[in-house]
Amino acid sequence: MALWNKPISLESLNAVMRGTMCEHVGLEIIEIGNDFLKGTLPVDHRTSQHMGIIHGGASVVLAETLGSAAANYCCEPGFHIVGLDINANHVRAGRPPLITGIARPVHIGKKTIVVEINITDSEEKLVCVSRLTAAVLEDRNNHDFAS
Repeated sequence: MALWNKPISLESLNAVMRGTMCEHVGLEIIEIGNDFLKGTLPVDHRTSQHMGIIHGGASVVLAETLGSAAANYCCEPGFHIVGLDINANHVRAGRPPLITGIARPVHIGKKTIVVEINITDSEEKLVCVSRLTAAVLEDRNNHDFAS
């Protein structure tokens, strides 16, 4: 059974990123599972540091994007999330051509949602472990961020 409480599709997730930093760096959400979101980020001139490996901040961009999207779709309609905290442990260099993140909610509460994001390289070796904590807020402007 899926965790998602709002209609979700790859088209809608990727459409929201148009015209944002996510589009600029080539971030793409590529898969929706019952309990996870999966996305990729190229390791290239937009996202690497001077040694040609992924910039730690770029890994966090991937983690924050996937974690926030997963948390938002776990909310009941009429609610949305805002990030409270994100941490990242960089355990291996992410090398070209890309890194892949998988976000899985580990706690879905009425006031907070916690999502774990594991990022791997093209050989499926762990590059970064991240955790996002988000606050769940009532949408007072009748704007459902999932639509």
